[in-house]
Amino acid sequence: MKTRTILGSLLAFFAGLSLCLAADVQTGKWKLNEAKSKFNPGTGKNLMVVYVAAGDSMKVVVDGVDKDGKAVHSEWTGKFDGKDYPVTGAPNEDTRSYAKVDDHTLDFAGKKDGKTGANGRVVVAADGKSRTVTATVTDASGNKVTNVSVYDKQ
Repeated sequence: MKTRTILGSLLAFFAGLSLCLAADVQTGKWKLNEAKSKFNPGTGKNLMVVYVAAGDSMKVVVDGVDKDGKAVHSEWTGKFDGKDYPVTGAPNEDTRSYAKVDDHTLDFAGKKDGKTGANGRVVVAADGKSRTVTATVTDASGNKVTNVSVYDKQ
């Protein structure tokens, strides 16, 4: 009886552990580390980004400020399959796509009226404690600018 209980407990432990390890490393709450980030003047900042499972999809919730310091909030739900899914609350995007490159890397693109206005890459560090987002956006003047945002996992 004791042996069965111990084996059952070990089986449950390893099953739980494998589920945790299999979870997407992007999942969680990410807070901007402004000291480590590099922004071009006149661009907004995503201060907090949250990735949560939503059925067989992911939901990405972004809270930040625009170039004038005004609060912005956007939400996107979709799959990391490179296809466009609707985004709400983002003034410069009506769709966004994410494509999984590997276990720690995503490529993304934001579009407005079918035209790409932002694209970039999200890379989670090997230890899973930080991530770096390199994004190239087209500003109001039509110029492309690149920002590097570093986030710490909360």
